[in-house]
Amino acid sequence: MRQKKSASVANAAFLVTTAFCFLGAARAQPPAAPYAKMAPVAQYLMTDEAEIALARSAAPKSISDDATVIVLKQHGYETAVKGKNGFVCIVERSWMAQWDFPEFWNPKMRGPICFNPAAVRSVLPYTYKRTEMILAGLPKDKIIERLKQIVAKKEVPALEPGAMCYMLSREQYLGDSGVHWHPHLMFYGPRTDSADWGADLAGVPVSLNDQFQNSPEPLGVFMVVVDKWSDGTPATTTH
Repeated sequence: MRQKKSASVANAAFLVTTAFCFLGAARAQPPAAPYAKMAPVAQYLMTDEAEIALARSAAPKSISDDATVIVLKQHGYETAVKGKNGFVCIVERSWMAQWDFPEFWNPKMRGPICFNPAAVRSVLPYTYKRTEMILAGLPKDKIIERLKQIVAKKEVPALEPGAMCYMLSREQYLGDSGVHWHPHLMFYGPRTDSADWGADLAGVPVSLNDQFQNSPEPLGVFMVVVDKWSDGTPATTTH
């Protein structure tokens, strides 16, 4: 009887010890990256009405009311509203970030942008190209290789002088840490060093955006922070 009781106690002790070992091992495992792969396409989509409103919020009404508005569909962007001033307002998704950005697949990210006519012709086509390939299911390395071919074959017009865009939406969501960040303008030019603009120095409201620094798209981007959202309200804090 004592032998059976001793065996039972030993078995119980073994089970408890094993359970704690498994628990400890589980706790020791590093957490999985939250955006390790693309989410289902539906998570990146919005209703047309919501997306049109969000896209228009990128710029003051004096621009966005007469702009063309593009919305994301299952296989790429489509025109929802035809404008008349040459501007295009659009909501970019996470995959327009740099390729190694940890939130490259974050389905919550929304970047309302209003491109001026020069950027519509020579910058926006890259958004279309990337998006179409992403939604077609191509892996990053294949997309990068295809973008190199697009640039080499000049399938996208050369960057036009004066290309820029507005990003003044208080509803922008640029990542889980930056969230709404600041209202800003972006200016496109040849890829260059931040020193050419005095960017990122103390007291200078200009920053070098590394969005395309290590990507086939031959673009350099500088951001200029401004003090008001598109609706005219002051932007005094980071949301």
